[in-house]
Amino acid sequence: MSRICEGRVVVVTGGGRGLGRAHALAFAAEGARVVVNDLGVGLNGTPAADSPAQHVVDEIRAAGGEAVAHGGDVATSAGAASLVAAALETYGRLDTLVNNAGFLRDRMLVNLDEDDWDAVVRVHLKGHFLPLKHAAAHWRAAAKAGRSPVARIVNTSSGAGLSGSLGQGNYSAAKAGIVGLTLVAAAELARYGVQVNAIAPAARTRMTERAFAESMTAPEAGFDAMAPENVSPLVVWLGSAASDGVTGRVFEVEGGRITVMEGWRAGPTVDKGARWTPEEAGEVAVRLLGEAGVPGAVYGA
Repeated sequence: MSRICEGRVVVVTGGGRGLGRAHALAFAAEGARVVVNDLGVGLNGTPAADSPAQHVVDEIRAAGGEAVAHGGDVATSAGAASLVAAALETYGRLDTLVNNAGFLRDRMLVNLDEDDWDAVVRVHLKGHFLPLKHAAAHWRAAAKAGRSPVARIVNTSSGAGLSGSLGQGNYSAAKAGIVGLTLVAAAELARYGVQVNAIAPAARTRMTERAFAESMTAPEAGFDAMAPENVSPLVVWLGSAASDGVTGRVFEVEGGRITVMEGWRAGPTVDKGARWTPEEAGEVAVRLLGEAGVPGAVYGA
């Protein structure tokens, strides 16, 4: 191991299972002290029998690492504040925040209840914003006190947030919102020594096991392309001091593939310099669409 996170303190939300667990273990293996947050809910966000955060902490400690569990709800201001406080009170510092917590309530839009919309947007989007806000407030105070942070935030979007996904309007909207939040946070927090990036991972977890059912067979040649551990190396690098200068970016990660995603950019354009009539606007829109690239397909379409 390169130990590229030696001495850093890392918080991972939703760290008890799947991607979050893989990230927590990978950070610990690279020398980080880890705060493992997990509310311990089921796939749909309802309370489960026990929280898995302590199990991950036990794994890290058994391997000789340092970790502590946190069971607060990061989609509440009190829970997010206590998460940052847990890192500071236990280890005296905070260097990296990995926002990963989430769950699914999939429905086609006409069948999607308001409660299912609110619950998914709350845990994904609000559950990213509040830990980010409280961590950023700590780093801003440190920077103003003359202690320049080398701080990192890694947010978790999804291909569903970049391209859309049938039956996942609530999830897709929340994950798209996380990309917007990442871009704003990267611009606002750079002055305080904070870099903010996002990943759009594809891996086999509780949330995706149905989607990746075809990949549940034994991996060939010893490589399981859908293992969540494949995503963690990039997350660890983004969360380390080695990623200096990388901010405001979105990476798609799947198996052995890493892609830098390029979002909305200005394409073909016409400026009349005056107001269009509806007919003129329609004619020029059709012409511009003919010159533009074809958008990617929505997942499941």
